Amino acid sequence: MTQQPQAKYRHDYRAPDYQITDIDLTFDLDAQKTVVTAVSQAVRHGASDAPLRLNGEDLKLVSVHINDEPWTAWKEEEGALVISNLPERFTLKIINEISPAANMALEGLYQSGDALCTQCEAEGFRHITYYLDRPDVLARFTTKIIADKIKYPFLLSNGNRVAQGELENGRHWVQWQDPFPKPCYLFALVAGDFDVLRDTFTTRSGREVALELYVDRGNLDRAPWAMTSLKNSMKWDEERFGLEYDLDIYMIVAVDFFNMGAMENKGLNIFNSKYVLARTDTATDKDYLDIERVIGHEYFHNWTGNRVTCRDWFQLSLKEGLTVFRDQEFSSDLGSRAVNRINNVRTMRGLQFAEDASPMAHPIRPDMVIEMNNFYTLTVYEKGAEVIRMIHTLLGEENFQKGMQLYFERHDGSAATCDDFVQAMEDASNVDLSHFRRWYSQSGTPVVTVKDDYNPETEQYTLTISQRTPATPDQAEKQPLHIPFAIELYDNEGKVIPLQKGGHPVNSVLNVTQAEQTFVFDNVYFQPVPALLCEFSAPVKLEYKWSDQQLTFLMRHARNDFSRWDAAQSLLATYIKLNVARHQQGQPLSLPVHVADAFRAVLLDEKIDPALAAEILTLPSVNEMAELFDIIDPIAIAEVREALTRTLATELADELLAIYNANYQSEYRVEHEDIAKRTLRNACLRFLAFGETHLADVLVSKQYHEANNMTDALAALSAAGAAP
Repeated sequence: MTQQPQAKYRHDYRAPDYQITDIDLTFDLDAQKTVVTAVSQAVRHGASDAPLRLNGEDLKLVSVHINDEPWTAWKEEEGALVISNLPERFTLKIINEISPAANMALEGLYQSGDALCTQCEAEGFRHITYYLDRPDVLARFTTKIIADKIKYPFLLSNGNRVAQGELENGRHWVQWQDPFPKPCYLFALVAGDFDVLRDTFTTRSGREVALELYVDRGNLDRAPWAMTSLKNSMKWDEERFGLEYDLDIYMIVAVDFFNMGAMENKGLNIFNSKYVLARTDTATDKDYLDIERVIGHEYFHNWTGNRVTCRDWFQLSLKEGLTVFRDQEFSSDLGSRAVNRINNVRTMRGLQFAEDASPMAHPIRPDMVIEMNNFYTLTVYEKGAEVIRMIHTLLGEENFQKGMQLYFERHDGSAATCDDFVQAMEDASNVDLSHFRRWYSQSGTPVVTVKDDYNPETEQYTLTISQRTPATPDQAEKQPLHIPFAIELYDNEGKVIPLQKGGHPVNSVLNVTQAEQTFVFDNVYFQPVPALLCEFSAPVKLEYKWSDQQLTFLMRHARNDFSRWDAAQSLLATYIKLNVARHQQGQPLSLPVHVADAFRAVLLDEKIDPALAAEILTLPSVNEMAELFDIIDPIAIAEVREALTRTLATELADELLAIYNANYQSEYRVEHEDIAKRTLRNACLRFLAFGETHLADVLVSKQYHEANNMTDALAALSAAGAAP
């Protein structure tokens, strides 16, 4: 009888009784029956009578040897092999059989088309051989692969290729050696027949690294962008974080049937083809940027995840939140920082906030889990990245990088915790983050309410900021968090008012740590317009009674691009919400002229980033709007969004058409400047499609038939489908 899954708790963690320092694997590959020989060097750290409990599932055990002697003091239990009466140090040899073709779980070694490949995170290695399948056991891996040369001409694994040779009966072998200790979830093996794109990268210390990108036969012409993205990632990680690649070779394999988006196995990343293959007639600008981001994310794991890994899976955000933050910064440095930040915030507001408000609510470092694979959530990844970003905001770039250096100095080659990371940041910067640690343990989305007051006689401006986090199913009681709350104040000419108190400058990032706090600023000579939660400095919901005048002012004058977009979103959300109520009562749409004028000013701004202008023109999604309603009427929201789009299209028709024509490009290039212009042009087309019917038909048809890339063709189809 199969046992019911048991809950696991973070506070129950205990170090393993045994460590494995080295493992020598041999795979005699066959899709139906693969023989795995695992020779491990083990050391006991626990009590002398402690048994060695190895994880294993769907394995056929052949033999167990200790120090080259057959061993009988073992027993098989469900999901485990328990070995007893062991010396303090010993060599463990296990031989077992597996069937990749019969592996429908797609964990461990399985068949993907005609190839064989692995997926071991989180607990897949136990489907390959009996082992301590936990992330705090780090060993140096040597892997020998033996297979039919015609079926499997390429035999790949982690580390550096150290030997290879031919065998009888058309078979061959390759041996790989990874000199860096790693947990078994980072093990990888790929065997198959591929086209290969080869290149090199010279590190800042002068080492030449071989780069190899393996794709299915016939897909080589869709691989160059992924190679470019990889080289950009390697260069950026050296320049921004001072981190250099450490092996002689870096390989990426793209397969259609990979069960994850991508996996950062040491030196041998395995990707779903979606995140590698691109060609102008099959991929949009978004596809190209997603490939660049995901290639970067998996490469950045080489240090934040591989060189320093997680002590246990409750610490998953240690590697994923940090690496998502790094890939966000990578995309921002190479492209539009404002647009990338906007996309990050859209994910938080439209998706992660909903997860926080659901029965699935959990902290970024959960305390309990039943199935480890359920840890891979928006909260752990995206909110985890926001927590790292808040640390960066509180410390600044220089101190954050000092913290990263100290983190690697302390934990390189080991398994760490979220607390270890925060401690390194504290020690490197001398900034107290003790209160901030609550972000790791408290679930839910804080609601921050802001009230302000201006006294013209004393020339003082006062902000009263309060916070509350609604109860979640996992936590009834909530505590105040340390919220970095970034602000700017503007005078009536759009100039930033310096923040002062008692004759001293005040940091624009306010430290909100209590349920309610008051901040008073001196020498404010005009009634200011506040920009609040600049750059979305904390993953919170903001409550403030904006006036239309304040929002349209910020759309025109805020020096922070994110604040301009956020003001536009708030303005649009106000009128969507207002008109949903009117729609439900059978009343006509209401949109004041000054709202359309604010968007006209954006379109006429010659200095604005075209990609930012496109984002400002994009109405909040139905998901984002749903967050603003106690009782959600998705049909009404969708109909009001459409009606509002039609109204703006009519009011701004001349400007939209002029910008559409001005941003025409005869040649397609994957350059961020060109992408920005295409994005704005296609945003204009979508609006125009809601306007004058004949003109819309002509524009949409012409763009579709003349398009030399998937982005423009798909935009034309989308506009045609969206129009009434």
